[in-house]
Amino acid sequence: MLKTYKSEQIQDTEHILYLPSGWKPEKNEYPKTAVLGTHRQPVVCKRHPNGRNVIGISTALARSLHLPERVTALSLFMKEDSIYLGVLIGVFTAGFTNFKLSPVGERSYFFRKLLSVQSSLGVIPFVFGEKHIDWENGLVTGYFHFGESWEVETVPFPNVIYDRLPNRRSEKRRTYKEIKDRLQREYGIPWYNPGFFNKLDLFERLESVDSVSQYLPETHAFQSFEEIERMLSLYSSVYIKPKNGSLGNGIHKLTFDRQAQDYYCRFRDKEGKNRLIRFSSLERLMNSIFKNRSLDSFLVQQGISLLSEDSRPIDFRVHTNKDEEGSWHVSAIAGKVSGLGSVTSHANNGGVVKSLEELFPDASRKAEAEHSLKEAALKLSHAIERNMEGYIGEIGFDLGIDDDGRVWMFEANSKPGRAIFSHPHLRNFDILTRKLALSFGVFLSQQALLHPEEMMP
Repeated sequence: MLKTYKSEQIQDTEHILYLPSGWKPEKNEYPKTAVLGTHRQPVVCKRHPNGRNVIGISTALARSLHLPERVTALSLFMKEDSIYLGVLIGVFTAGFTNFKLSPVGERSYFFRKLLSVQSSLGVIPFVFGEKHIDWENGLVTGYFHFGESWEVETVPFPNVIYDRLPNRRSEKRRTYKEIKDRLQREYGIPWYNPGFFNKLDLFERLESVDSVSQYLPETHAFQSFEEIERMLSLYSSVYIKPKNGSLGNGIHKLTFDRQAQDYYCRFRDKEGKNRLIRFSSLERLMNSIFKNRSLDSFLVQQGISLLSEDSRPIDFRVHTNKDEEGSWHVSAIAGKVSGLGSVTSHANNGGVVKSLEELFPDASRKAEAEHSLKEAALKLSHAIERNMEGYIGEIGFDLGIDDDGRVWMFEANSKPGRAIFSHPHLRNFDILTRKLALSFGVFLSQQALLHPEEMMP
């Protein structure tokens, strides 16, 4: 991990960098060039005049490098005769507004919290979009958050870009792909967490991976009524899900009562009400519920009899992140108890977030469940990283534990939501996941400097 130092700007008309007393240059040779993002300036390096363990940057150097005045902490990294001041992390998104207090609409709160960990890591994160790029001068006008307010600053192209596009629609824009390709290929800037996972594509890539196939329920593209009949004869229930859905929208649970020979469909209707409807045949069910829908956009998945609380099924959100060394960690685990009569455990369906301590009062049962969930999440993270494109630094898993203690993966999300962190027992995990999301950017930026040929897309 790069060491972080407090930094301050010192009035001076020369390009001078005062190095902290605790920083030792390689081979006792001082750097000749200061670098911020993709901008470089010749520099004279000296020890801090007062012997303090802080970074002093002359105002002339700060202006030339476009270093924001309110940056108060930086890491230092030296390569050859260049010294890199912090890591400039651009958080790429869409949906900007004209409001100073909420420049990214409702998501401004999430971005503010993400950027709040900057000083502890020595990084300089900012939020930007496609219209904020000045290609001619190699500059970006980004949104920074210092203290209590958003500020607009112009900085060099960043060392690394963290993809936080809000939805698949924005990801499909032609300009997004052009910007991403150009910044990667022409400027050598790593771009991490690109793209949303397609549920079916992910399952098809993982089902042949021996280390994780045990966690995967039977999952297929929707092909025929016969396929659903076959699966209902094998399993207690079957789920029909959109391949590219989110927040539990569009999920239907089908069950078959063998004694009465009736079919049931549980789902959430357009008015947000949980519904359970009985049909005398599967054909009638499909013609009623899925009328005028393109079934090609759905997948069919084996239902699992899960652990429950008061007859309400429990699933688990498990977050994994890569750290500043590029290693995977489980960064958060929470249980989600399904709402009464709901097909999912999402909060908008009446789901309730609970800590593992609340779900498993017995310490040994909690430890067993936690170990099983962590083991599965880490194996799945490694498998996804090996079998999907791009640099993946975080994943949100929806896992379940069945009545026999077996772990199952229902979904994996490349841009996981943050709903579980509203729980008071999960606040520390909230901070940890934000720190790790940016720490992985530090890792990628160093790799791009040390091994640029290996980082090219």
